[in-house]
Amino acid sequence: MKQKERNRVLHIITRLDRGGSAENTLLTVAGSDQSRFATTLAHGLTQGLHSDTEERAKSRGVDFVKIIPLVRDIHPPKDMLALFSLQRLMRKGGFQIVHTHTSKGGLLGRIAAYLAGVPIVIHTPHGHVFYGYYGVILSRIFIWLERWAARFTDPIIALTVADAEDHVRLGIAAPEKFSIIHSGIDFSLFEKVDRKCRETRLALGLDPNGLVVGTLGRLTAIKGQDDLLRAFVRLQKQLENVWLLLVGDGEERRNLEKLAGRLGVAERVVFAGWQDDIQALLRAMDIFAFPSLNEGMGKALVEAMYVGLPSVATAVGGVPELIEHGVEGLLVPARHPGKLASALEELARDEEKRRILGAAARQRAQAYSVESMIEKIEVLYDSLLEEKKIAAAQKYT
Repeated sequence: MKQKERNRVLHIITRLDRGGSAENTLLTVAGSDQSRFATTLAHGLTQGLHSDTEERAKSRGVDFVKIIPLVRDIHPPKDMLALFSLQRLMRKGGFQIVHTHTSKGGLLGRIAAYLAGVPIVIHTPHGHVFYGYYGVILSRIFIWLERWAARFTDPIIALTVADAEDHVRLGIAAPEKFSIIHSGIDFSLFEKVDRKCRETRLALGLDPNGLVVGTLGRLTAIKGQDDLLRAFVRLQKQLENVWLLLVGDGEERRNLEKLAGRLGVAERVVFAGWQDDIQALLRAMDIFAFPSLNEGMGKALVEAMYVGLPSVATAVGGVPELIEHGVEGLLVPARHPGKLASALEELARDEEKRRILGAAARQRAQAYSVESMIEKIEVLYDSLLEEKKIAAAQKYT
């Protein structure tokens, strides 16, 4: 019996760093049904450490293609080279589906797919860059470009309802253009904890008996870690033996280290960088802080919730869909270090409240598994393929 030919799917992202969008993309390709979808991932050069999920995806047969001029920053000569490289890859590969990720990869990838005549084009923004990243003029240019690219995009996958509503409000596309599919977390990794909390704290230079406020994510301006440092100044004045743990790395690390020194809190702030045992570091925290200025969903927040951490998070993007104030954590406005400090102090002084919120957070996080995400994505692929098949049949009848 002749084996049914697999549909060819090309994913595109600028780089495979340790950020949430890259990990989400890697989990998607690593978990895809390779018996039905022959999957390729095109990406630019990666800065820093690679995710373990990359090797898992390769071991499952995912083909990785490096597009060297595909960079995150605006660079017209490299952008044109990347566009031509992607278009050539698509024409050679005969892909039925192109699935782009993030703003820059999404724009170049969708233009290339349009020029190459790919039947189905899907885009996942993983949040957006419409505010908080650039100035007013550049932000407006991005909005215009997204409106234009949406015309030759089949569906746009939003991580949350708020994410889709932002796009609709800014006129990117009509509501029916959007599918809501959360970013999935591989929770199986969080069941394997080799180190105890005390051991982890000692290895990091934290007091095993102190109260640890922590955060996880790329050290970049949009994540608001500078606000967290300013909030920690007040928290340290109000409480004894309190520590701040920042897990992650990025272009703002040096500036944040200098800021901690200027604020006089450097001795109680630990910059842990990226580490393999993220789950152990999360379990070494008492309270999770998530001070982002703009967030699609908040992968790191879901991970913290899954290990039972109570959180103080900014009410931006899709975060209020994860946390109901006073139920799974506390919500504060972005760019208000004073309010962030007050909420952290409230939890720091109430161990029972931390326990109750943490238990509710773990229960809420269960809905965000990687298996659920992949199932929804593949259902979407199947429905689009069927629509194209029916449309093609009607064209010739």
